Amino acid sequence: MLRAARLVVLVLAVLVAACAQPVREKGALSAQPAPQGFPTQDYAQATAQGKRVYRVDPARSVVVITVRRGGSLARFGHDHVVASHGVQGFVAPDAGRADLFVPLTELTVDEPALRAQAGFDTQPGEADIAGTRDNMHAMVLETQRFPFALIRIDTVDKMESRATLDVAITLHGVQRNLVVPVMLEISPGEVSASGLIEFNQSDFGIAPFSILGGAVQVQDRLSLRFAVRASSPPE
Repeated sequence: MLRAARLVVLVLAVLVAACAQPVREKGALSAQPAPQGFPTQDYAQATAQGKRVYRVDPARSVVVITVRRGGSLARFGHDHVVASHGVQGFVAPDAGRADLFVPLTELTVDEPALRAQAGFDTQPGEADIAGTRDNMHAMVLETQRFPFALIRIDTVDKMESRATLDVAITLHGVQRNLVVPVMLEISPGEVSASGLIEFNQSDFGIAPFSILGGAVQVQDRLSLRFAVRASSPPE
């Protein structure tokens, strides 16, 4: 029993060190402009031609990713929720097209309200959350090299309340095509889309974070839910 207790203490010490050790200085994260080559001009031209164009409203949009723990010692880790409140971009419903980007340097980790919604059964401390955030940016997403996720929608099967979108997502320098079911609401002044998708980190060349030879790790499979609202400019 004493040996087992020592093992538990050792594991806990390693977990605290892995979560709490900062990878880079606090305050290094800052907002960034749109990615180079983002097709803002295409939508400006469509607007000038009198076509319907909606601009995404970051204040009323959110992307939430559920990250679950795994491994033989998963009980010593935590599940996490990562969120973006900075989604930007444009939607052209008449063309069945949209382009959006997510500044990854602005991702948050474990907002209390979002953790409550997720119904997690553990509660990480502030040091755990800060360490998770730093490791996510520096070691997993490498946001200094890949500061944006890009989302492009080229076709919609039908512009109804339930639609299926062909979505190209570029993350970590890798593009993948997904078929995403969504709920759509379109009015003369606003369009909104919400839905849920799952994907593997490894599909985008991302190695899920792990320690102790994988005994404590992040599961490869992620769950992402989104609610994006876009408004047309006033006449």
